[in-house]
Amino acid sequence: MQESHDKNKKSGFYGLGISPGILQTLEKLNFQTPTPIQQQAIPIAIEGKDMIGIAQTGTGKTLAFGIPMVQAIMKSGGQGMVLLPTRELALQVDEVLYKIGRSFGLKTAVLIGGTPIRPQINTIRRNPHIIIATPGRLIDHLEQRTIKLDRVNILVLDEADRMLDMGFKPQITRILHGLPKQRQTMLFSATLPPEIVAIASSQMKLPVSIEISPPGTTIENVSQEIFIVDRNSKPRLLLHLLKEHRGSTLIFTKTKYGAARIARNLRDLGESVIEIHSNRSLSQRRGALDGFRAGRFRVLVATDIASRGIDVKAIETVINYDMPAKAEDYVHRIGRTGRAGMAGHAISFVTPEERNDIRKIERLIRKNIPISSTPEGMPKISAPKIVSRGRGENMNQRRPRKPYYQNRNRGRRAPSSRGRR
Repeated sequence: MQESHDKNKKSGFYGLGISPGILQTLEKLNFQTPTPIQQQAIPIAIEGKDMIGIAQTGTGKTLAFGIPMVQAIMKSGGQGMVLLPTRELALQVDEVLYKIGRSFGLKTAVLIGGTPIRPQINTIRRNPHIIIATPGRLIDHLEQRTIKLDRVNILVLDEADRMLDMGFKPQITRILHGLPKQRQTMLFSATLPPEIVAIASSQMKLPVSIEISPPGTTIENVSQEIFIVDRNSKPRLLLHLLKEHRGSTLIFTKTKYGAARIARNLRDLGESVIEIHSNRSLSQRRGALDGFRAGRFRVLVATDIASRGIDVKAIETVINYDMPAKAEDYVHRIGRTGRAGMAGHAISFVTPEERNDIRKIERLIRKNIPISSTPEGMPKISAPKIVSRGRGENMNQRRPRKPYYQNRNRGRRAPSSRGRR
């Protein structure tokens, strides 16, 4: 007993209020040092307080709410619920919770679309300790009266900003109204839009706010660069970069058709590549992630469905083949690399017409993204002006320039690009 106590004391998780049994489980799983969000969130959650956790992707939010949830349910009973935006995230959370709670007999139910509903109903009938669900499928079960929420005393809204971006606000509102008022609510998000503030004020009791990094902050150990390139030159630049960066690579495209086309072209050239997008079935998407994680595929081509749904710690390079529609999605995309303290690299292909997208991203992340010269033999693109601070300045100039969020003239309107696209 004394030896076990001493071992637990050596763990960085000791002193956070975690039970000895879970501490032993963390040691067996080789979790040695808590991340900042875990360090701050776990003691508050174990006390049963409502909480808002703001932290960038890849910082260990699942353990931050998973450990307190498992401990509370094993101690006092009741039922936990985790709401997430995507099927992939739901499966990943289930995997983490299972690892923590399997020695205590923890039972979970994963309620997601893309799979038959009948096996899910059978799982619900076994009275799971924790329900992990996407909003749409949970609403399906509520409408069919195959589930009751009266036992839920701990609720987690994970990746809340993403759920709102995907249009789940009506479903979330309906689910919240169907839950017991006496419950603990924890909300985790990478950003803090007004809609989340509204949910917190109406659904939470004096929540404790934890902000590990300002919203939009990118991971420090991820280096970033931009190539100014026209659309027709993107395939050649991609091939050049894949030869230069030989590690595991995640490529983001704007559409599912673009993802399929790029994967097909790379496969024809002998590259080990797989794709993941909404046209792929759940089993195909899981197989793609498992194959990418195991190293059977060096390259994964994906749409934004995977920007927060991939938990692979060894992705060396993220390439934005197409720029995202929203600046916040840029943060989530490049957050797929540089995870668990490892170094990562993010590359973005920017057409001259997308200068406004770069301006928005730099304002959000509060830093200047360097511009790289195109490789020899490729057409040189003259980048247009992207900030109004003097004539002749453009994205290809090598002299340092201030990030846009520090620009004293930020109140001046930039020249309109309407009609020139």
